Formats: sequence, C-alpha cells, structure tokens
Amino acid sequence: MKRIKPKEGQESVWDYPRPPRVEDVSKHVRVVFNGTIIADTNRAKRVLETSHPPVYYIPPEDIKMEFLHQIQQTTYCEFKGRTNYYTVRVADKEAPAAAWFYPNPVKGYEGLKDHLAFYPGKMEACYVGDEQVQAQEGDFYGGWVTSDIVGPFKGGAGTWRW
Repeated sequence: MKRIKPKEGQESVWDYPRPPRVEDVSKHVRVVFNGTIIADTNRAKRVLETSHPPVYYIPPEDIKMEFLHQIQQTTYCEFKGRTNYYTVRVADKEAPAAAWFYPNPVKGYEGLKDHLAFYPGKMEACYVGDEQVQAQEGDFYGGWVTSDIVGPFKGGAGTWRW
C-alpha cells in the first residue's frame, strides 16, 4: 500500500484518527434515489476514521422518512455501538439495507443518535456541495469519496488486513 500525498486543499484519510472523530458539516449534502431527493441538509455530521473516506450522517428531520422502512438487520461497530438498518423504497424501486443509524450510540458518539448514513453505491446519487460522490469500494463500509480526500482507501479487495 502506497499512501497518496494530499495536494493543497485535500485531506489524507491516513491523517484521520482511530478511534474515529465526529465533525459537524456545513456543506450542502443531498441523497437522491429513483429521481427523488430523499435527504437534503446543511446540518450533516461526518465520521473520520483512519484509512476510510468520511461517512456522512444526516438528521432525520432533513430526510423524507416515508421512503425508509426499518428492517430487522443489525450490526455492531466496535466504536459506535449497535447499528440498525433501513431499506429505501421510492415508487417501484428498492434498495435493501441502504441506510443505517445508531439508536443508542456509545459514549463519545452521542451526536450521531438517530442520524442516518446512506451507502452511496446503493443510491442514485449522493452529493457534498455540488460534487457527486463516489462510493467507497466493497460492500461493508459506506464512505463517500470526494475530490478533496486521498487514500488509498480501505474496503477494496486486499485491504482487510490494513
């Protein structure tokens, strides 16, 4: 693995902390699915963790929750706690387990309570500002790759042991 040196105005995911840090984001964040804007906010939070593109969490008040249907699936994050999931459904199109949230995050991550994160690869489009993000490789992490971050990023083939 060869780290990419950030240019001016960029961040390296290798400078992000472990355990992860939560930051407020004032940039405009949007999520689009099946032609519908399902989330639109200037009050997102992002989680920064070593080797990972940021994950953006959106307050439920800024999400059209009628398009989200909670499912029984759960996972556990060693840092943030138990995760619950939603399937996103707009008209005749569905994305199973496409969003997740922490109903009772552990100490230090209380600010994420009930905020939702979306897998950008399962959505039609996700935006930070005017930039459409790229999905982090793999199907486990939900990082949002933008032009202002550099990797390499964990998640793709051969990166599990990083």
